[in-house]
Amino acid sequence: MKPGMSEATDDTLTETPLLFGRVLDGQGGARVIDWEEAQGWRPAAPGEVMWLHICRNREGVQEWLKSELQVPEPTAELLTSDATRPRAFAEGETLVATLRGINFNPGAQPEDMISMQLWCDGRRLITLRRHPLQTPREIVAMLDRGSGPLDAGATITLLAELLITRMSQSIVDMNTHLDALEDDDPDENAERMLRQISTIRRNCLALKRHMAPQHEALEQISRDAPYWFEEEDRREIAESIARLRRYIDDIDISKESAVVLQDEIRARSLASSEHATYMLTIVAGIFLPLGFLTGLLGINVGGMPGMDDPDAFWLVVGLCLFVFAVLIVVFRRLRWL
Repeated sequence: MKPGMSEATDDTLTETPLLFGRVLDGQGGARVIDWEEAQGWRPAAPGEVMWLHICRNREGVQEWLKSELQVPEPTAELLTSDATRPRAFAEGETLVATLRGINFNPGAQPEDMISMQLWCDGRRLITLRRHPLQTPREIVAMLDRGSGPLDAGATITLLAELLITRMSQSIVDMNTHLDALEDDDPDENAERMLRQISTIRRNCLALKRHMAPQHEALEQISRDAPYWFEEEDRREIAESIARLRRYIDDIDISKESAVVLQDEIRARSLASSEHATYMLTIVAGIFLPLGFLTGLLGINVGGMPGMDDPDAFWLVVGLCLFVFAVLIVVFRRLRWL
């Protein structure tokens, strides 16, 4: 299998669950291992670690985990299931975890996060996914260049670090979008801006829904990982936990900023609507007496004054103007205008 292939290409070229396999040499490099060689693998030299990246929805993966790695049935079901809430726990000398990463696949939204399960006993690292994930490929490229992680613990910490680092881009994009909305004109684009802000708020909630459990999972790895997870690996995980905590805080700030901007736009829209209603009320208040006066003089009954006077029309017009002026003065004194 060529190191540069994408996972989608691997899927079409092999019927085995294996997407790629490497044997870490403990010096930052690795050699390729295929599915057949991986069966019954044992280290040939001190420091060697086998890493297999597997498509978990392939047929027979669960049975292989139980027969080849002696994984207990409940754990095997967890590693191959779609119940992908981030979590981690130690099971004897093995570490089991489910982590999530941003979905950068074509046509996907970043908040549609992809899960990756992992199982490791210190000598064998198995990662499983259903949809393509860029982070494992990035680490494989580092191994093929001879600058990759040295052991299983370092590989796990690097996986967690890169998964978290990729989350920052989505947060930066949301903040950039919010900054652009703050500079926009809400009087002209209120409805569009409100729709976009609602989308940002939903994205913030979706990201936090996955990132908060991931924070807990990484803390469990740092606290409960077996002996082969070295002290340096725990420090690296602690750094990733701190970075993830900052990202979660950034999401909270973005969400609050979106709420403030949304409330401001709605308040301005409401104020504009109330002002329009107020002006209509003033106009109605001015023309109601005039309408009553003209309606009274326009009734078709005998005895109406001025019916035979040619100047009566102008007298009524003058009276209406006088009433109009009086109403304007009164409204101004009442500070209605």
